[in-house]
Amino acid sequence: MAYSTAYRYTKEHEWVKIEGNRARVGITDHAQAELGDVVFVELPTVGADVKQGGLLGTVESVKAVSDVYAPVSGKVVEVNRDLEQSPETVNQSPHEAGWIAVIQLANPSETGSLLDAAAYEALIA
Repeated sequence: MAYSTAYRYTKEHEWVKIEGNRARVGITDHAQAELGDVVFVELPTVGADVKQGGLLGTVESVKAVSDVYAPVSGKVVEVNRDLEQSPETVNQSPHEAGWIAVIQLANPSETGSLLDAAAYEALIA
């Protein structure tokens, strides 16, 4: 899969789509493929403060439970409630419909430490 240059990525396999002063976050196609069939997503609490690198939630598959880390610091302003009823969306559309949360950026400069598409593709190669 070619990774979108419109997104940034973490070494822990999260993606970030910057939308103004907010960041939409999910796990990468590589991560969902490694996990296998996702059966449960633990979403963060709306209003929770998160720190870059801190725990944002978890994704449970038939093979493993994996932590999802906040790629940026800020406040959780939205979560994808659709994943409560349809966690498999993370497998079917990891970079679109399978997003996990939206974070109001506390420090926009943190996005500079994230990987671009080419660096992420090199990481997983």
